[in-house]
Amino acid sequence: MGALDSVARLVGNTPLVELKSLSPESGVRLFAKLEAQNPTGSIKDRIVLRILERARATGALAPGQQIVEASTGNTGVALAMFGRMLGHPVEVCVPESVYPEITQLLQAYGAKIRFVPRQAGIKSAVEVAQRLAVEEGSFLLNQFGSAENLRTHYETTGAEILSDLDQVDVFVAGMGTGGTISGAGRRIKEANPGCKVFGVEPRLGVHVQGLHSLDDGFIPPVLDESVLDGKIIVGNRHAFSHARRAMLAEGIFGGISSGAVLHAAMRAASRLKRGNVVMIFADGGWKYLGTNLWSVDDDLETVDKAEDPLDDILWW
Repeated sequence: MGALDSVARLVGNTPLVELKSLSPESGVRLFAKLEAQNPTGSIKDRIVLRILERARATGALAPGQQIVEASTGNTGVALAMFGRMLGHPVEVCVPESVYPEITQLLQAYGAKIRFVPRQAGIKSAVEVAQRLAVEEGSFLLNQFGSAENLRTHYETTGAEILSDLDQVDVFVAGMGTGGTISGAGRRIKEANPGCKVFGVEPRLGVHVQGLHSLDDGFIPPVLDESVLDGKIIVGNRHAFSHARRAMLAEGIFGGISSGAVLHAAMRAASRLKRGNVVMIFADGGWKYLGTNLWSVDDDLETVDKAEDPLDDILWW
């Protein structure tokens, strides 16, 4: 590949890796797109860089202007790094429930952190960021409402998956901002009309980093529900156990939301006789080393067989 003129050139073109030992059916193949390979370790590098470049090109973001955004972690970290690279001070509004490593990373990149109460969640953080943008004259990144979010995943994430794999029968990704599932899902469905697209979200009141329950009362404007064939509700127990399973079985050090997506994908795959299931692993596990996720020696088979009436597909 030759020398690159900027770390920004490393955004995207992440690997699609088959998880050969985890498929519940012999005719079903599981593939994970490893977004931890992006510069700050998450899929959010894609949308942050795209939004900033377009805003600077159109004049919506002036040189040296402060940028503000609401985030539960990865978007804030990506913004802190790319904002600093481009000469912009950054302020990130985060719920108090974020993991300590996220706060440390934001501080390392020089971002200003504004906490909102844990109970208020991301909806309140968004409202605070919107207010600050008006009061301080800051540029609002607006990951939850920017059309560039969906467009980025349509043009890059979805296109990359189709370049690596001709046939996609099931696509599974976290709900998050709605950009990945809507943009990449739409692109994949255009090429594979029979593909089923499932969004993953945590159970109401459960905190899975990077995922948000729509039942919490915040539906991102970016989310295009017409792309979805259903959603799969995942609790902490399965998110943690399957993140650890991916590490032990396949050597993939994915984050907690990646564990949730793997659990959801394995449930969807169990309903197939054959086909290709593609998952988005949005970030890496190294940001969550402060948890006991990697040291708890649970019986994975026991956890996997535990049933919960809410922990299944809810058809729309």
